[in-house]
Amino acid sequence: MRTTLKILVTFFTFVMTTSCSSENPDMDSISSPPPVTDSSQELPNQSKTINYLALGDSYTIGQSVCTTCRFPEQLRQSLKNINPQNNFSLEIIAQTGWTTNNLISAIQSKNPTPQYDLVTLLIGVNNQYQGKNFSLYEKEFPELVAKAIQLAKGDKTNVIVVSIPDYAYTPFGKSYGNQTSISTEIDQYNAFAKSYCEANAILFINITDITRQGLNTPSLVANDGLHPSESAYRLFTDRLLPKAVTILKN
Repeated sequence: MRTTLKILVTFFTFVMTTSCSSENPDMDSISSPPPVTDSSQELPNQSKTINYLALGDSYTIGQSVCTTCRFPEQLRQSLKNINPQNNFSLEIIAQTGWTTNNLISAIQSKNPTPQYDLVTLLIGVNNQYQGKNFSLYEKEFPELVAKAIQLAKGDKTNVIVVSIPDYAYTPFGKSYGNQTSISTEIDQYNAFAKSYCEANAILFINITDITRQGLNTPSLVANDGLHPSESAYRLFTDRLLPKAVTILKN
């Protein structure tokens, strides 16, 4: 009897051991979790440098306002505020009194690298003020637009042409001469620039109306009684910024 009982216990022990060992591999494969990806190892967004070139005259260099008050610097800082992860480099080729011819010569002399993600062009007031023949602007403005496009990596969608301010609506302009005549001639220059830009699918931004509030709103005129103030340039920037953001997104 004891022998029989011993045999039975041995037999059932063997069966249970064999059964458990045959099930373990399947259970292990079912319960094993999938590999976990460590999100901390993902690469962060890489910062980049955005290159901005501003071409023009006193309205671009910011005559009679601080260096951070002129519209190219305000635009650069506004873009930086929107995209703090990026660096924004600003180069200005502009000087008070420059005509289209002066600007062409300066660009040729400096010979900048065509590396710019954004280029603004504001030129022509000194052609009018110095009494240059309008045909000179008709010839040289398209040349400057073509140069701006070349410098903007050859992409015309990276270029913004800005209209010429109207200095007739400043204390200087009021005392200088016939305000109506000044405004009419400024309109002629702007109409040509706008028409040329529209015909060639180049962005043209009008800011002239802002400067025509200069006599009614003296804060829009700098202390010299002629050029735009920081406040006026801020209004310029408000119009340029949405377009600049779109350009840089593309």
